Amino acid sequence: MKHKLLSLLFISLLCSSSNGASSNGSSNSAQSEFNVFEASIQEIQTALEQGRVSSVDLVQQYLQRIDAYDKSGPALNAIIRINSQAMKQARMLDEERSQIGPRGLLHGIPIILKDNYNTVDMPTTGGSVALAGFIPSSNASQVDKLLRAGAIVLAKSNLHEYAYGITSISSILGQTRNPYDTRRVPGGSSGGTGAAIAASFAAVGMGSDTCGSIRIPSAFNNLIGLRPSKGVSSIYGVMPLSHTQDVAGPLARSVEDLAIVLDAVAGYDARDEATEIMQNISPLNFLDNLDSSELEGLRLGKLESYFDRASAPSRRVIEEALDWYEQQGVEIVEVEIPELGSLIAASALIGHEFQIDLNQYLALFLSEEVLNLNDIVDLGLYHEAVAGALGRSRSSVFNEDAYRTAVAARGDLRLAIEQVFADQDLDAIVYPPIAETPVFTGENQPGNNCSISANSGLPALSLPAGFTDNGLPVGMELLGKFLQDPQLLSIAAPYELAASTRKAPSSTPSLIDGLPPEADNFQANFQQGGVSVRGQFSFDVLSNLFEYEIEATAQNTAEIYALTLLIDDESFELTDPIVLNLMGPDSQNGSGSYFMSPQFRQAFSEGRIYLKVFAETFPASGISQILR
Repeated sequence: MKHKLLSLLFISLLCSSSNGASSNGSSNSAQSEFNVFEASIQEIQTALEQGRVSSVDLVQQYLQRIDAYDKSGPALNAIIRINSQAMKQARMLDEERSQIGPRGLLHGIPIILKDNYNTVDMPTTGGSVALAGFIPSSNASQVDKLLRAGAIVLAKSNLHEYAYGITSISSILGQTRNPYDTRRVPGGSSGGTGAAIAASFAAVGMGSDTCGSIRIPSAFNNLIGLRPSKGVSSIYGVMPLSHTQDVAGPLARSVEDLAIVLDAVAGYDARDEATEIMQNISPLNFLDNLDSSELEGLRLGKLESYFDRASAPSRRVIEEALDWYEQQGVEIVEVEIPELGSLIAASALIGHEFQIDLNQYLALFLSEEVLNLNDIVDLGLYHEAVAGALGRSRSSVFNEDAYRTAVAARGDLRLAIEQVFADQDLDAIVYPPIAETPVFTGENQPGNNCSISANSGLPALSLPAGFTDNGLPVGMELLGKFLQDPQLLSIAAPYELAASTRKAPSSTPSLIDGLPPEADNFQANFQQGGVSVRGQFSFDVLSNLFEYEIEATAQNTAEIYALTLLIDDESFELTDPIVLNLMGPDSQNGSGSYFMSPQFRQAFSEGRIYLKVFAETFPASGISQILR
């Protein structure tokens, strides 16, 4: 009932009197108390209605976060362009709110678009220098729907170039970094959106999914994202990779935020024939249906072959989530889909459709300088990461028979999956959206399980399952029956509420007076038993680095074997293993940096990091001293 109660609360706030935002969007002292960090759409709307914040304030705060963390600090490199009209839109929507009230839950809410969504007031690049200045002749249908709902387009985010990959690197911006470990990829192709929403650069973000491009960034950035049933929402005006497989929609920090945006963008569009299915059915009403599933008695099919190939850390986290569902009365059934691998291999369409679709898109939306894929490849206007994919597409010759065979295989795949649903009386099939955790930037990302949904047209939801021991997010994917998209969200909602799996990345914390926290710099000295050393230390959550410079002083008279750090496990016996060596034998100094684990960060904040010294005058177990 939680979500319905929140909706009722919001309705009551709309009907009540409030101070409201000033017509010019200026801030006052009360408004400055609201913080956009990790704020939900409902929380923002409540603050807007109570006059504690204006949409202008929201835009300012999100831009401050982008300024602090996108090119500075952890340097996520997620944002391609800021919308120069965002502040103007915010002032207009504040004025409208004060005069006639809000349009709905998205009124005055800043959002981020993946930069393959058409916008007529700023370029749409697809992540490529080839289209750096390309302004399409019309908005994407979903963009128009969001604007009509009152959303503010704050910025456009990076993607894997042309959405043709899953690590989010492009020629227009380069590599986007994962805010949970900036050495690693954020997934893709909607990785810029994923990193941006994880870092609270906006309330919610829009992505697209041809084969995992919403679900993988959701999994890698502790977000929730739905690949909807094909045709639930329009892809008109979204730069295509494969029109048959392409879908588009939101990535969010909560299931409720996801539902709010899905309600806004779902529906029939005469310009996308796949959406004709929405003409003859009732609205899906994602938000109203969040509480529609009783967990007890549900049956989830555990796709064993996909679990078998998952990395041990990912599998452990997902199986712990399934244990929770079992405790709530959900029956977990081990399943397999006959001939799944061969059906998936036979039903892929990207290779058949990309060149034709892109060329048609560029002609339809009036690209004048770059006319087709040939231009892009011949002029070298792309990143080397997509060189192979673009080259193969350019040289391919469309084969009608092969295409029809692949389309038919898609039908066979869907029938095989639906047969398992029927035979096992399943409500959803569960598996890892990707078998491996995020790789380091520059490496190829293995383990993609995207095709079972992408090639069948069935809906799939990636929801946060938890974290590995080294702090990397893990997602869990639920595959549903056609047009049963809201049920997937309703299955996820109770777990989100009970497990509290959403955790903000440490590298992008709340701003203080509009500024990021500074590094914690301090000194430490150790003087015992003839050992005399001093050190300079820096603890920086933005870079996630613990840096040190250690030296023996002139007063040191003992041979030092090792100078180390350990984390006390709260037993205060100091018998835990060494975490970091600062200086070894035959040394008078040491320096370096350590990329901190979640356990180290927490222990430091709690004062549980100890300096442990080993020297000729000490017992073999060494002598410990709290670091600060």
